[in-house]
Amino acid sequence: MSYRHYFLPTKNLSRLELSTIYSTSKTSPPQIPKMVKQEDTNGGAQVLALPLLQDSKSLEAQCSSQQGASFSGAVFNISTTMIGAGIMSIPATTKVLGVIPGLVLILLVAFFVEVTVEFLLRYTNSGESETYAGMVGESFGAWGSVAVQICVIVTNLGCLIIYFIIIGDVLCGSQSGGTLHLGVLQEWFGIHWWNSRAWVLLFVAVFVMLPLVLLRRVDSLRHTSAVSILLAVVFVVICSAMAIYALCKGKTQKPRLFPDFANQVSVFDLFTTIPVLVTGFGFHVNVHPIRAELSKPSDMRSATRIALLISVVIYFSIGFFGYLLFGDSIMDDILVNFDQTSGSTIGQIINDVVRLSYAVHLLFVFPIMNFSLRANIDELLFRNRPVLAQDTSRFLPLTLFLLSFTYIVAIAIPNIWYFFQFMGSTTVVFLSFIFPAALILRDGHGISTTRDKIIAIFVIVLAVATSSIAISTTLYNSAKG
Repeated sequence: MSYRHYFLPTKNLSRLELSTIYSTSKTSPPQIPKMVKQEDTNGGAQVLALPLLQDSKSLEAQCSSQQGASFSGAVFNISTTMIGAGIMSIPATTKVLGVIPGLVLILLVAFFVEVTVEFLLRYTNSGESETYAGMVGESFGAWGSVAVQICVIVTNLGCLIIYFIIIGDVLCGSQSGGTLHLGVLQEWFGIHWWNSRAWVLLFVAVFVMLPLVLLRRVDSLRHTSAVSILLAVVFVVICSAMAIYALCKGKTQKPRLFPDFANQVSVFDLFTTIPVLVTGFGFHVNVHPIRAELSKPSDMRSATRIALLISVVIYFSIGFFGYLLFGDSIMDDILVNFDQTSGSTIGQIINDVVRLSYAVHLLFVFPIMNFSLRANIDELLFRNRPVLAQDTSRFLPLTLFLLSFTYIVAIAIPNIWYFFQFMGSTTVVFLSFIFPAALILRDGHGISTTRDKIIAIFVIVLAVATSSIAISTTLYNSAKG
């Protein structure tokens, strides 16, 4: 038997990637043959050699083929994370900011998101850890890792509750300001016990969400993510067509290009719109799970830029046309504008299609956010344990608990704006801007340039200042109201 000094091609494959390969493959992981001692003809020393049973290139090919994560799947999953519940609030932010500042703010937030994601990817490539919390822990120790995990848990759990609440509002109605807004099911069939919020959301949780959250690879959600993006586009296209039709009929107001400081808003009110966009664009928690399953992790940068471009187009389109359609009567939640009684059957059908398409869109966003939430809770509670996807005794109870918890809270707290205002100004800011910039300033791997550090300082100062003003203004307005 011939021998060759054999090195397994796992240097660039993380523990998460390899375990994912083996857990999702129908075949067993490649068996590594026992090492055999062989005499070195030059010095007589004994060295370790492996029988030449499998060439390293073939093993690499096997690993890549079994991963199966595609570039397009990464783009869809990233885009779905960003185009979640945030788009329904964009028209209201456009009303406050005006069209031109609204576009500028969308571009600025997208730019800083791209910069901070670049920071995360650079330090991921230079370090040993393949998770966000682990990467921060390499530079700041255990407390840094725990801080990231807590922020991810608060943010993602809040998002999942928000999705449940919005779906409940669409299907079962809501009440705000003493006004009852009927849901689609109540409009169609009347008010019954079986189309109440508790029963409808229970049905959705068991028969729609549960099969999706039980999937153990994020790449398995690429098809639902693609449908989710398509539904978001449908939502934007219908709003755009309705706005253009109303414009041709002369039923729209002239949109303001700049803020109306004379009558409606103050300078400080402008800062309250930033948390909405930050929450919408914040997909940093899913950077590592999506990257880990890519056949070529280096493609993550390109996938991020394409997804950001898609999100910017959708955000600005819905902001402009939604504001053009409803003018100053636009609600904080644009879906409320669509549940008003229409004067025609066609108009009512269009309203229902808009609302249902958005609700289904959120159904498919839910499992993406649940994926990183579940992974971070497991990493916090069960350190140095096998990968979660391989351990059913941990995976199944944790999945069922999270789904049950979000359902119960969504029934008990039917107002989403508490979550939006809190997350967009606190935990999302830390995950999207402060933690990535802090990695650059800490420079644990010695790869930060002077330009990187200047940008990082600017990002932190800007994030802290805008968040502080936004929180203060929100609290002041709430107390005044």
